[in-house]
Amino acid sequence: MLDGARSARPLLAVRWRRAAVPILMTFGLLGFSTSPVAAGLSRHFTVAVPVTAIATGNSHACALTSAGGVKCWGYNVHGQLGNGTHTSSNIPVNVSGLASGVSAIAAGLQHTCALTSAGGVKCWGRNNSGQLGDGTNTSSNVPVDVSGLASGVSAISAGADGDHTCALTSAGGVKCWGHNTLGQLGNGTTTSSNVPVDVSGLASGVSAISAGAAHTCAVTSAGAAKCWGRGFFGELGNGTNMLSSTVPVDVSGLASGVSAIAAGGAHTCALTNAGAVECWGRNDFGQLGNGTTTSSNVPVDVSGLASGVRAIATGHDHTCAVTSAGAAKCWGRNTHGQLGNGTHTPSNVPIDVSGLASGVSAIAGGSVYTCALMSAGAVKCWGQNTHGQLGNGTHTPSNVPVDVLL
Repeated sequence: MLDGARSARPLLAVRWRRAAVPILMTFGLLGFSTSPVAAGLSRHFTVAVPVTAIATGNSHACALTSAGGVKCWGYNVHGQLGNGTHTSSNIPVNVSGLASGVSAIAAGLQHTCALTSAGGVKCWGRNNSGQLGDGTNTSSNVPVDVSGLASGVSAISAGADGDHTCALTSAGGVKCWGHNTLGQLGNGTTTSSNVPVDVSGLASGVSAISAGAAHTCAVTSAGAAKCWGRGFFGELGNGTNMLSSTVPVDVSGLASGVSAIAAGGAHTCALTNAGAVECWGRNDFGQLGNGTTTSSNVPVDVSGLASGVRAIATGHDHTCAVTSAGAAKCWGRNTHGQLGNGTHTPSNVPIDVSGLASGVSAIAGGSVYTCALMSAGAVKCWGQNTHGQLGNGTHTPSNVPVDVLL
């Protein structure tokens, strides 16, 4: 996910709750609109804080505020919302101890991590495979420090369907921790680790990372794409369908020219310097976007996106992109409306997300839902909402974008 520039004019939202008719009033240049919010018996006002980054996990999502604080919403059985409880929430809640000082966030299957402005990493949620990285396998509903990473980290990633986490150091090296039965930690073993381990051959020279369900990918400073972990569906992109690789392998045809990468459930996509998108791996729902449902173990061009793209994101079986004009497009599986075009019909080519023809600065794909960050600092989500992961105060799914009640 790549973040675009933020607007100097933030969204101003005022919530007015009373016993009979709770209302959200959103003021803009053209006036205001109203919509229901979660019921409350008290009357009070809160001002929405603009968001600078978003992250989506399997059934929960998080936002980084302009003040450097973190808010999360959705499924919380394992404490992945980080607010000291195990109660799910269909509206954003504050993460304990992280009201400020955070520069990036990442959400995994049932855990979440934050990168502090000091370059340290903190994680919370489920920890059965050591994905919190604190040297234990004990889950936590509040943030805990990742061992050995109190400073020196520049980026983090946790796959929406994965139980592992990775960090990019300021020296350009990659470290991963958590589940490793398919080699997704990249250290030459299949042994899980509850503390960070070095990825083989990537001690320096890496510019971006992305953790998928059971595989991980990186972009080198030379613009080459490398992947490791499960490769059964061709998601490593090296021309094979090997069960797994415990060390990084080169993605075919992408030895240079890659600017960003996104690892999904069993597919991967890359954004080139020219603004084109290429994908590889599983394709039974059209998530590769090339007009077919045939899987590919080498990169294929996404139809209609040979240029003009500035950000990409992958879900379990769907993919999305943000164009240079700020429009959102998605393709792949659409059972829960995760493509956001008002239908539940899958698409093997990119289609427009309803109402998002402009103004989108970043996008994130959850398991079967999607969220977009608007240039004004608002967040919109669409797709499955069983656990409140759309953040709009309901549990009603939506096949078009709805506003998150920040």
